[in-house]
Amino acid sequence: MTPAIKLLKKKNIEFKLHPYQVDPSCQSYGEEAADALGVDRIRLFKTLIVEADQQPDNLYVALIPVSQQLDMKHLAKLFQLKKARMAQPADVERKTGYILGGVSPLAQKRSYKTVVHRSILDHATVFVSAGKRGLQIELSPKELILLTHAQTDDIARKS
Repeated sequence: MTPAIKLLKKKNIEFKLHPYQVDPSCQSYGEEAADALGVDRIRLFKTLIVEADQQPDNLYVALIPVSQQLDMKHLAKLFQLKKARMAQPADVERKTGYILGGVSPLAQKRSYKTVVHRSILDHATVFVSAGKRGLQIELSPKELILLTHAQTDDIARKS
Protein backbone atom coordinates (compact mmCIF):
# COMPACT_ATOMS: atom_id res chain seq x y z
CA MET A 1 0.00 0.00 0.00
CA THR A 2 1.48 3.35 -1.05
CA PRO A 3 1.56 6.49 1.10
CA ALA A 4 -1.07 8.04 -1.20
CA ILE A 5 -3.50 5.17 -0.62
CA LYS A 6 -2.83 5.22 3.12
CA LEU A 7 -3.61 8.94 3.22
CA LEU A 8 -6.92 8.51 1.39
CA LYS A 9 -7.96 5.69 3.71
CA LYS A 10 -6.94 7.65 6.81
CA LYS A 11 -8.98 10.67 5.66
CA ASN A 12 -11.96 8.48 4.65
CA ILE A 13 -11.87 9.83 1.10
CA GLU A 14 -13.88 7.90 -1.47
CA PHE A 15 -11.62 6.57 -4.24
CA LYS A 16 -11.13 3.66 -6.62
CA LEU A 17 -7.90 1.94 -7.55
CA HIS A 18 -7.22 1.07 -11.17
CA PRO A 19 -4.29 -1.29 -11.82
CA TYR A 20 -2.90 -1.75 -15.32
CA GLN A 21 -0.10 -3.67 -17.01
CA VAL A 22 3.12 -1.65 -17.28
CA ASP A 23 5.34 -1.68 -20.36
CA PRO A 24 8.88 -1.25 -18.96
CA SER A 25 10.08 0.35 -22.19
CA CYS A 26 7.38 3.06 -22.21
CA GLN A 27 8.53 6.61 -21.47
CA SER A 28 5.13 8.37 -21.69
CA TYR A 29 3.85 7.12 -18.35
CA GLY A 30 0.61 9.11 -18.29
CA GLU A 31 -0.36 8.26 -21.84
CA GLU A 32 0.43 4.61 -21.15
CA ALA A 33 -1.87 4.65 -18.10
CA ALA A 34 -4.71 6.42 -19.93
CA ASP A 35 -4.53 4.04 -22.88
CA ALA A 36 -4.24 0.92 -20.72
CA LEU A 37 -7.26 1.95 -18.63
CA GLY A 38 -9.31 3.26 -21.56
CA VAL A 39 -9.57 6.66 -19.87
CA ASP A 40 -9.82 9.91 -21.81
CA ARG A 41 -6.43 11.66 -21.60
CA ILE A 42 -8.08 14.85 -20.38
CA ARG A 43 -9.23 13.02 -17.19
CA LEU A 44 -5.87 11.50 -16.30
CA PHE A 45 -3.54 14.04 -14.70
CA LYS A 46 0.22 13.68 -14.66
CA THR A 47 2.23 14.91 -11.70
CA LEU A 48 5.18 17.03 -12.71
CA ILE A 49 7.86 18.24 -10.32
CA VAL A 50 9.36 21.60 -11.21
CA GLU A 51 12.55 23.16 -9.90
CA ALA A 52 12.64 26.91 -9.43
CA ASP A 53 15.60 29.09 -10.29
CA GLN A 54 17.96 26.10 -10.38
CA GLN A 55 17.54 25.48 -6.67
CA PRO A 56 16.91 21.75 -6.08
CA ASP A 57 15.23 22.46 -2.73
CA ASN A 58 12.79 24.92 -4.28
CA LEU A 59 10.29 22.47 -5.82
CA TYR A 60 6.74 22.88 -7.05
CA VAL A 61 4.11 20.34 -8.09
CA ALA A 62 2.05 20.80 -11.25
CA LEU A 63 -0.81 18.55 -12.33
CA ILE A 64 -1.97 18.70 -15.92
CA PRO A 65 -3.94 16.40 -18.23
CA VAL A 66 -1.67 13.90 -19.98
CA SER A 67 -2.92 15.28 -23.29
CA GLN A 68 -1.19 18.61 -22.59
CA GLN A 69 2.23 20.07 -21.85
CA LEU A 70 3.20 22.28 -18.95
CA ASP A 71 3.53 25.96 -19.77
CA MET A 72 6.74 26.58 -17.83
CA LYS A 73 6.70 30.34 -18.37
CA HIS A 74 3.16 30.62 -17.04
CA LEU A 75 4.04 28.50 -14.02
CA ALA A 76 7.11 30.64 -13.28
CA LYS A 77 5.01 33.79 -13.52
CA LEU A 78 2.31 32.28 -11.30
CA PHE A 79 4.80 31.56 -8.52
CA GLN A 80 6.84 34.74 -9.18
CA LEU A 81 9.96 32.86 -10.22
CA LYS A 82 12.69 34.08 -12.53
CA LYS A 83 12.91 30.67 -14.17
CA ALA A 84 11.47 27.21 -13.80
CA ARG A 85 12.48 23.87 -15.26
CA MET A 86 11.68 20.22 -14.76
CA ALA A 87 13.41 18.84 -11.66
CA GLN A 88 16.16 16.28 -12.11
CA PRO A 89 14.86 12.68 -11.89
CA ALA A 90 17.08 11.82 -8.91
CA ASP A 91 15.81 14.89 -7.04
CA VAL A 92 12.21 14.00 -7.85
CA GLU A 93 12.56 10.51 -6.45
CA ARG A 94 14.53 11.56 -3.38
CA LYS A 95 12.29 14.53 -2.48
CA THR A 96 8.87 13.01 -3.18
CA GLY A 97 9.51 9.42 -2.11
CA TYR A 98 8.07 8.12 -5.39
CA ILE A 99 9.69 6.73 -8.55
CA LEU A 100 9.34 8.37 -11.95
CA GLY A 101 6.18 7.24 -13.66
CA GLY A 102 4.62 6.69 -10.25
CA VAL A 103 4.84 10.13 -8.63
CA SER A 104 1.60 10.78 -6.81
CA PRO A 105 0.57 14.31 -5.86
CA LEU A 106 -0.62 12.83 -2.56
CA ALA A 107 1.47 12.07 0.55
CA GLN A 108 4.82 13.14 -0.76
CA LYS A 109 7.69 13.26 1.75
CA ARG A 110 7.22 17.02 1.99
CA SER A 111 4.43 19.40 1.03
CA TYR A 112 5.21 21.60 -1.95
CA LYS A 113 3.23 24.42 -3.49
CA THR A 114 0.88 22.74 -5.91
CA VAL A 115 -1.06 23.98 -8.90
CA VAL A 116 -3.60 21.98 -10.90
CA HIS A 117 -4.79 22.79 -14.39
CA ARG A 118 -8.20 24.41 -14.07
CA SER A 119 -9.84 21.85 -16.39
CA ILE A 120 -9.79 19.43 -13.44
CA LEU A 121 -13.01 21.06 -12.24
CA ASP A 122 -14.78 19.96 -15.45
CA HIS A 123 -14.84 16.33 -14.30
CA ALA A 124 -16.77 14.40 -11.65
CA THR A 125 -13.70 12.22 -11.07
CA VAL A 126 -10.09 12.29 -12.26
CA PHE A 127 -7.16 9.88 -12.24
CA VAL A 128 -3.74 10.45 -10.66
CA SER A 129 -0.88 8.15 -9.85
CA ALA A 130 -1.37 6.03 -6.76
CA GLY A 131 2.36 6.16 -6.04
CA LYS A 132 3.73 3.41 -8.24
CA ARG A 133 3.72 2.55 -11.91
CA GLY A 134 0.76 0.44 -12.89
CA LEU A 135 -1.71 1.87 -10.41
CA GLN A 136 -3.97 4.91 -10.68
CA ILE A 137 -6.35 6.46 -8.16
CA GLU A 138 -9.72 7.77 -9.30
CA LEU A 139 -11.15 10.42 -7.00
CA SER A 140 -13.06 13.67 -6.85
CA PRO A 141 -11.09 16.66 -8.13
CA LYS A 142 -12.32 18.72 -5.19
CA GLU A 143 -10.90 16.17 -2.73
CA LEU A 144 -7.59 16.15 -4.61
CA ILE A 145 -7.40 19.95 -4.48
CA LEU A 146 -8.19 19.99 -0.76
CA LEU A 147 -5.67 17.27 0.11
CA THR A 148 -2.84 18.91 -1.85
CA HIS A 149 -3.77 22.49 -0.89
CA ALA A 150 -3.59 23.24 -4.60
CA GLN A 151 -4.61 26.26 -6.52
CA THR A 152 -6.04 25.99 -10.03
CA ASP A 153 -4.81 27.87 -13.05
CA ASP A 154 -4.36 27.54 -16.80
CA ILE A 155 -0.83 26.10 -16.65
CA ALA A 156 -0.88 23.88 -19.74
CA ARG A 157 -0.95 23.98 -23.48
CA LYS A 158 -2.01 21.31 -25.91
CA SER A 159 0.69 18.90 -27.07
